[in-house]
Amino acid sequence: MTADLVLDVQGLAVEYGTDRPARAVDDISFRLHRGEILGVAGESGSGKSTLMTAVSRLDRPPARVVSGSVRYHPRDGAPVDLLSAPPGQLRELRWDRLAVVFQSAMTALNPVMRVGAQFVDVLRTHQRMNRKEAWKRAAELLELVGIPGDRARNYPHEFSGGMRQRAAIALALACDPEIIVMDEPTTAVDVVMQRQILAQLQELQARFGFAIVFITHDLALLVELADRIMIMYSGRVVETGTASALYRAPQHPYTLGLRDSSPTLRGPRREVRAIGGSAPDLWDLPAGCAFHPRCPQRTAGCDTTRPPLLVRDGHGTACLLAQPAAARPATTPNGTEEGA
Repeated sequence: MTADLVLDVQGLAVEYGTDRPARAVDDISFRLHRGEILGVAGESGSGKSTLMTAVSRLDRPPARVVSGSVRYHPRDGAPVDLLSAPPGQLRELRWDRLAVVFQSAMTALNPVMRVGAQFVDVLRTHQRMNRKEAWKRAAELLELVGIPGDRARNYPHEFSGGMRQRAAIALALACDPEIIVMDEPTTAVDVVMQRQILAQLQELQARFGFAIVFITHDLALLVELADRIMIMYSGRVVETGTASALYRAPQHPYTLGLRDSSPTLRGPRREVRAIGGSAPDLWDLPAGCAFHPRCPQRTAGCDTTRPPLLVRDGHGTACLLAQPAAARPATTPNGTEEGA
């Protein structure tokens, strides 16, 4: 274990339903280090938000964690498995050590409470501040994200979308956590505001040193923000690596499709191509690689063999094209598998 490890997720699996469960997160493992930004990308339905709620233990029935561990490593003391921690211990860790920015700040803030009052609730619960100190701190936190402190007395509907998003980020920073999980925090704002929020987020992260798990469907955004990226498809990680390597030379056809489906503002012009088809039904996943019905590079064995995530030099890919030749199904001259 490295000294700067802050979160260690191993073999995490989450299912929905009981009679005929659908596995929305399937054997996910990753490590997060202090001060690191880990991006998680994929289309809607790939399991990103389910991963977030499971890691922060905010999942509710019919979702249930069926296997795995989520270990938080404090700076001092023994690791804590968040999945088995008693409610009292979990309450102490939330917001103080692990905070969440929920998807769509338009609905994340309580509409009938003043914005500052929502900060006060957190600060009085976790920091044991009196009401006057908490209101003062709420104003300071809003100013950190570029909102005048006197706006703490406003209601959420009096804020613009970008202001609400920045207020949600400031609320996550209230107790100086070590980890912040962000679930598509910029999808409800325009591109200009999105860039402003991300620039401010990077500045805050450099200043306070917290680690971030940033979940989005926008791979291009993560390339500018993240240190490492995980690509999810149908509940599994299909590729992971450094942001620059993954964008420059993706090894999985799905990652390549995500990259090429959005325009670039810099570099040479290239054709923008959408990924054909749609994500499969989790209750009726295809045999073999779940992406193979949509994959333009599918080959023999893709419809029968589910490739494991093979990691080499820090870059992992779950694709037969990236497997050693000895591990691929043997084919006959006409392209069919031997024995078929």
